[in-house]
Amino acid sequence: MTESSTAKLAAEGVSIWLDDLSRELVGSGKLQNLIDTRNVVGVTSNPTIFANALSNGEAYDEQVRALAAAGKDVHEAVFEITTTDVRNAADVFAPVYETSGGTDGRVSIEVEPGLAHDAAGTIAQAKQLWAKVDKPNAMIKIPATAEGLEAIAAATAVGISVNVTLIFGLERYREVINAYLTGLEQAKAAGIDLSGIRSVASFFVSRVDTEIDKRLTAIGTQEALALKGKAAVANARLAYQVFEQAFDSERAKVLLAAGANKQRPLWASTGVKDPSYPDTLYVTTLVAPDEVNTMPEKTLEATFDHGEVTGNTIEGTYDESNAVLDAIAAQGISYDEVTQLLEDEGVEKFIVSWGELLDTVSQALSQASAAETAR
Repeated sequence: MTESSTAKLAAEGVSIWLDDLSRELVGSGKLQNLIDTRNVVGVTSNPTIFANALSNGEAYDEQVRALAAAGKDVHEAVFEITTTDVRNAADVFAPVYETSGGTDGRVSIEVEPGLAHDAAGTIAQAKQLWAKVDKPNAMIKIPATAEGLEAIAAATAVGISVNVTLIFGLERYREVINAYLTGLEQAKAAGIDLSGIRSVASFFVSRVDTEIDKRLTAIGTQEALALKGKAAVANARLAYQVFEQAFDSERAKVLLAAGANKQRPLWASTGVKDPSYPDTLYVTTLVAPDEVNTMPEKTLEATFDHGEVTGNTIEGTYDESNAVLDAIAAQGISYDEVTQLLEDEGVEKFIVSWGELLDTVSQALSQASAAETAR
């Protein structure tokens, strides 16, 4: 039997995580099937994913009725519903967690996006979510805003495994790694076992092309148009170089020798937004050891079906990648402006989705209460 493309990816050191989570996915056995047949070894969630899950199907009706009967408000209900999904998914992934020695089998849940610029609020909720889910293979997602950096260090320092999200730029990525190492140093000083702390840094890919391609199209010259579809991969490859350099530093080596784990780069937003690009573009061009690729199901299936995995596609690309970003800068496009815009937009999109999630749950609670009253 021919080895599948997803199996080849795994053999190259790429952990495949699914960018989706719902009660139906877990309860139907579909998640287990993806573990068994598509080499999926983790799951990520975000407010958009939960909002979509809650608005589809009846899988949440029973819990909503119970929460309504208990008089829970919408924020309490959302907290209970989302942590239940994460806990149940963590149970499904427990065997993967065990066999991977804790590297994989991870399920991520995000702090409320409205806390993105509130370090103290983020730290408090990260602790609350970690305690509520109470699974060693959980991860708490914290956005890589300026304020988020403090929260990343503080959460890591008390032994919480963190999935840092919404990273777009290389300098911010360096700051994220610094926050993780700072947290590990504080945990070590407190006598916490570093081997139990895991982290990934979610570096977003496709949105970089979407924004820069738009600007290149507006410029419209032959030179500008020739650069379309190249920025995101170049940016991510250079992020991998940052990862290699950071964890080869003396500072990191001291922590690794004390039992700490590397904070793996995770490629997020890997679904292709431009239909003219290959649908596996952000998978097959970003293959290297010690990384995660979190894929929406459509991208996962495309990769399984026809992804061409040809070994490490990052090694030896750094000069070429720098040349791409230099050429884009020469067109008058500001890298720093684009990455900051994408961070701001990312936070705002999650805030909107969180609002939709609250509305959906609020409506469901009201309907459940009304139905109970009418009995």
